[in-house]
Amino acid sequence: MNKESKNPVRKKPVVAICYDFDKTLSPDNMQAQGYLQAIHYENQDEFWKETMELARANCMDSNLAWMYLMLKGARGKEIFRREMLEGYGAKVKLYDGVAEWFDRICRYGEDRGVTVEHYILSSGLKEMIEGTCIADKFTMIYASAFYYDEDGVAIWPAQVVNYTSKTQYLFRISKGVLDVNDPAVNDYFPPDEIRVPFRNMVYIGDSETDIPCMKLVNTYGGYSIGVYDPQTRDKRRVLKLMDENRIGYYAPADYTEGSEMDELIKSVIDRTAAAYTDKCALHEKEE
Repeated sequence: MNKESKNPVRKKPVVAICYDFDKTLSPDNMQAQGYLQAIHYENQDEFWKETMELARANCMDSNLAWMYLMLKGARGKEIFRREMLEGYGAKVKLYDGVAEWFDRICRYGEDRGVTVEHYILSSGLKEMIEGTCIADKFTMIYASAFYYDEDGVAIWPAQVVNYTSKTQYLFRISKGVLDVNDPAVNDYFPPDEIRVPFRNMVYIGDSETDIPCMKLVNTYGGYSIGVYDPQTRDKRRVLKLMDENRIGYYAPADYTEGSEMDELIKSVIDRTAAAYTDKCALHEKEE
């Protein structure tokens, strides 16, 4: 558990930016960018159709279903090791600007007296995300993962993150209780001990599977942002999310400097810095 100082005014406010991965930072599902082809699913729709059929037939979580099919599909073709998954992760494409985004936004925050942290909350595979060139940019990666035997071969799910269970990680980030096995996430924290208030939290996602996180952040005064593919410019999903009050903002998944997303996140940092300055001034006046 990581509780910070009990002083009502800390040295720096923290902005936590939480990202879905597939179709948020990357234009497609991570499994479909090399792995499915290697296990002879040339059409990813076939894999996801089989996933849903397996899940429905067995009252099974759909994430467990695709994890099982990944293991099953590798038999006789791949040795299902962490290194293999990381290798496929290294091939995953990212949206424009993603590779440079995290350091640039952190620098912007630093210049304004705000600590910016980045987190992944994904139903995809942690091992594949860890194989990408951006893996070291995140304070934590919360995603589905496998358990490996003594020979380093994946044999069982170790962690399954679905669209509803994602919300627990927002509370972990808010309270600074980042270890997934730390029950202190359920403890009561006085307001001045909350490390990242929800008003300083951003959630970025692309679809209905992000709704619980989007709604939670939105409800408590944070910033929920829906993204859409800048190539297809298909806004139907994000417009539906806006109409249903799931998100407060939407933008193309373009993370280059000067993009809509860039300006939107910088405005969040500016607002956080201004609110902190006002809080400090009020605290000094009260003393």
